[in-house]
Amino acid sequence: MTIQRQSSFQSKETDNDPKTGTLFLVATPIGNLEDMTFRAVRTLKECDIIAAEDTRQTRKLLSHFDISPGMLFSYHEHNKTASGPELIRYIIEGKNLALVSDAGLPAISDPGADLVALAVREGIPVVPVPGANAALSALIASGLPTNSFTFVGFLPRERKSIQAVLAPLRAAQGTLLFYESPHRIVKTLSHLQEAFGNRRIVLARELTKRYEEFLRGTIDECAQWLEEHPPLGEYVIVVEGESLEEAQEADSAWWRALSIAEHVAHYESEGSTRKDAMKKAASDRGVAKRDIYNALLEE
Repeated sequence: MTIQRQSSFQSKETDNDPKTGTLFLVATPIGNLEDMTFRAVRTLKECDIIAAEDTRQTRKLLSHFDISPGMLFSYHEHNKTASGPELIRYIIEGKNLALVSDAGLPAISDPGADLVALAVREGIPVVPVPGANAALSALIASGLPTNSFTFVGFLPRERKSIQAVLAPLRAAQGTLLFYESPHRIVKTLSHLQEAFGNRRIVLARELTKRYEEFLRGTIDECAQWLEEHPPLGEYVIVVEGESLEEAQEADSAWWRALSIAEHVAHYESEGSTRKDAMKKAASDRGVAKRDIYNALLEE
């Protein structure tokens, strides 16, 4: 394995080609323009190229801060295969490039991550210019634990794929963070309830904007609220992690995924006689030993 070292304070002894430019990942406001940092404005003014998810949206931001880019380049999910290598070529030739998304930190649930991977592969310095982020803003104001959390982002669209993502998260004890659009939020809540039960959640929308709103309650309560109040704006869903009681219940019900025959066989494999194994399985399931015996005959 070859170690690649990047320092923000490059010296003459570094291996980086002095002619090579830098990729800057510049955070933009998620709603309130006052969240734009001084460093972000300066970086956008100084860079030779700005790569944007939506150039029309970015032009409005640049105009507000009186920024005149040398080149404004389109880079998004649908053109990243062609645009990515071209942008990397510009940086290798010595251009400094700033990557922005429509809102918040680039490379979070967007194709910016692919551009960063290309840059790292080519040994190009990558410099973050931090700022606003919807997921973390929702988390810190949610009232749910912040010491451990998992960012999931948008769920896939197919039911089986959704279940595949959510199933391993059921036992996660840290807070979970999801993104969702208004037209899918109700269906997503039903998937979350199916996977996690009726946990506490927070729905955060229009963050940093005029109509910023936090809705706190159980999944069922929030779903009922949305039935009476049509969803508006992009949402961050903050979900509490597995509680100690849930974990203990899951540990005590390890056998639920087993058939009765498999349940009995488990105890037999541990050295119990068949009679004792049937008795233990009956105790686990809260049924009479005769029921276990009859089920074994049927199986």
